Amino acid sequence: MSTPTTPTPVDVLVVGGGIGGLSTAFALSREGLRVRVLEQAAELGEVGAGIQLAPNCTRILDDYGLLEEATSLGVLPRSMVMRDALDGSELTRLDLIDLQRRYGFPYMVIHRGDLHALFLRACRRAGVDLVTSAKVTGYENTGAGARVTLADGRTDQARIVIAADGLHSVARKLLVDDEPVSSAYVAYRGTVPIDQVAPERNVDLSEVSVHVGPRCHFVLYGLRGGELLNQVAVFESPKARAGEEDWGTPDELDDAFAAACPEVRAGIPLMWRDRWWRMYDRDPIMTWVHGDIALLGDAAHPPLQYLAQGAIMAIEDGWVLARHVAARRAADGAIDWPGVLTAYEAVRPEHCRRVLLTARDWGDLWHLDGPRRLRRNAILRARDVYDYSFTEWLYGPTALTPEEEPPMFTPIPLDSAEVPALSRRTR
Repeated sequence: MSTPTTPTPVDVLVVGGGIGGLSTAFALSREGLRVRVLEQAAELGEVGAGIQLAPNCTRILDDYGLLEEATSLGVLPRSMVMRDALDGSELTRLDLIDLQRRYGFPYMVIHRGDLHALFLRACRRAGVDLVTSAKVTGYENTGAGARVTLADGRTDQARIVIAADGLHSVARKLLVDDEPVSSAYVAYRGTVPIDQVAPERNVDLSEVSVHVGPRCHFVLYGLRGGELLNQVAVFESPKARAGEEDWGTPDELDDAFAAACPEVRAGIPLMWRDRWWRMYDRDPIMTWVHGDIALLGDAAHPPLQYLAQGAIMAIEDGWVLARHVAARRAADGAIDWPGVLTAYEAVRPEHCRRVLLTARDWGDLWHLDGPRRLRRNAILRARDVYDYSFTEWLYGPTALTPEEEPPMFTPIPLDSAEVPALSRRTR
């Protein structure tokens, strides 16, 4: 990694060294471009725990020649199971072995740090210039491309600047005057060695498990070949709803899951209690390009996590961008960059808009209470295990043009559910 005072010329600057930034840098370097990544931290790394990679992402890893390495680091679960967080009963499941047959690529779970390190190694092999301690505070277009200004006063420039600078993106302000939207939900994580888990819990590491409950849910699955257990506990904070600044605290964690089934309550003591993640997204925007500056990843489309597509969308962004570079290179090697950015902006914002809004709706569905919870449960129990009508728009090949974007699913109204157990009093 370098910290140059006089940067060598590059074709593309990528601002942000997270999964989205590194995967995009690697994708563009495969097209023969000189790429530099500017990361504000002193070291390139990734915090967090597990991450889920659906077939629309593992398909891209395969195209990059990285799927085998990723598979060696992660886990390929056999099923995804949704259960009720109060009574523990099964609601629905996906057969992930059949899912792989349908979409051609596996559903994988992997440690976020391992996925980041995989892309970091790929970037180093590809000769990407990786610059740390480089906090970008400003962006501007020039006559020959775009320029960034760093916190220490230095500048850097390239033909194209890709802003993968996250939820609090500086570049996004060039396009829209908005702020992150708080969901009032908070996530606790707890990734622990499997031998620290009580044997009586009988955790099945062949599945991704999610328990959905009133204003809360709980996820668990294995990592690193089953050596680790990854757990995520998410709940709505009463303090956030009341407007308090100190919200999502451990006392709220305990209260949120006090009525959960024994399987969920057994996991709460293993959660990390010294840190938690407040959950924000932003409203969708359809303009991602400002001259020769383009948004990517969470800078463009930070989602709530309910569809497990946040990092995947960023990886897809970079793959689409690189494919359009390849399609718009002339015989002499010149790239039609206006055409590339126009094609990128023509397809990605609409797909990501759908994901952002569906993630919000999916989170609402997970967290229902009272009679609406029972109606949701009835609809989920009636679903056939091999019904893929709700995943076709998401898990298929990533669209390169608007015409390739598949149609959305048709929601099932809650009121259509027959719940004989509902009495007049509970209605």
